[in-house]
Amino acid sequence: MHKADFFKDARYDLSGPLSGVRVLEATTSWAGPMCGCLLADLGADVIKVEAVDGEVARKLPPYLTGETGRISFLHATVNRNKRSLTLDLRQSEGRDIFLKLAARTDIVIENFRPGTVDKWGIGYRHCRQVKSDIIYVSISGFGQFGPDHDRPGYDPLAEAESGFMSLNGAPEGSPTRCATYLCDDLAGLHGALSAVAALRHRDLTGEGQHIDIALLDSVLFQSNGLLSLAALGHPLPRLGNRSMLSAPVDAFECRDGLIYLAVLLDSHWRVLSRILGREELADDPRFATATARLAHREDCNSLLRPWLKAQTVAEVVDRFNRAGIPAARVRTYHEASTDPHVLERDMLQNVEQEDGKTAPITGPAAKFSRTPLRIRRRAAALGEHNDEILAEIGYDAARRERLRAIKVI
Repeated sequence: MHKADFFKDARYDLSGPLSGVRVLEATTSWAGPMCGCLLADLGADVIKVEAVDGEVARKLPPYLTGETGRISFLHATVNRNKRSLTLDLRQSEGRDIFLKLAARTDIVIENFRPGTVDKWGIGYRHCRQVKSDIIYVSISGFGQFGPDHDRPGYDPLAEAESGFMSLNGAPEGSPTRCATYLCDDLAGLHGALSAVAALRHRDLTGEGQHIDIALLDSVLFQSNGLLSLAALGHPLPRLGNRSMLSAPVDAFECRDGLIYLAVLLDSHWRVLSRILGREELADDPRFATATARLAHREDCNSLLRPWLKAQTVAEVVDRFNRAGIPAARVRTYHEASTDPHVLERDMLQNVEQEDGKTAPITGPAAKFSRTPLRIRRRAAALGEHNDEILAEIGYDAARRERLRAIKVI
């Protein structure tokens, strides 16, 4: 299918499938902002509330427009498509403004340590008093209840305590954290999906609710059943690039780089045997089934290595793909960023930043044929929409100036 055919019925008069949904986001760092980012990308009007001096994601290098710039790659990525409002939520007038906004909002998102927003007077029970059907998403390291609920929680801690870190890394090495904020991302995804499900429930019943998302729960849910195996006492060795389900599955060296090969099915092995010119291996009892190949993993890999070492990556990928064997070049992110397929799917979108310079920002993953997603607006300057947002809830210019003077905004 051509891209134009997929989008032939697209309409561009809407911001996305969540057009008209209003979200109030009081978050910092990554998990909460990612939840808001997903809803904003889907078309919701997301108001990002942060402290008067800005949240941490604004301040961390590298900077997209040069080391002397001020646009953090984190902020530009996770806070696009949102409006920015600064509020000192520790002051009563900041709290009052937040609750006035909550009264006209569908979804509230917060990701502070459990109990923090209640102290500020903007917790679920406070927001529910001003809007009975509010959907309130709380994201934290360990959740709103349980023995560990009040512990500080960050992505690497969830990776460590979940067991994920114990299986990540080379078999002969040490447990290794993920290169990305995996637990934060998963919590953000679960938060956004749960909020949309709660919207559906609210529209059917008129009932709002509090949604509790924990980084720990999110990564455990996405553990592919390993938590169940562990509970049953099944051994879970660290496999590195290999698989517990089949072989050969690994990264292999070619003449000019690395390839990742995944022979998952017995039919794949039969085809691979023909490509190697070793048809007799197809029915060899050591290799004919996935179970047998796992038992003889090293023999499998030894059969492949000399053949692959003599080929280029492009030759192997082309030949294997034509034969239906899953294989891919092991690339850097830089190589991925220049790939025609990645660019055709709009996974990088050039967006003018607040300093007037343009930077490539990672685009939305989902493709909607009728309501396409896009980066509609850059990540906002700190407090860029203060006047606009406060005017919407009845604060005239004089009141806004007074709030500035006392540093509420």
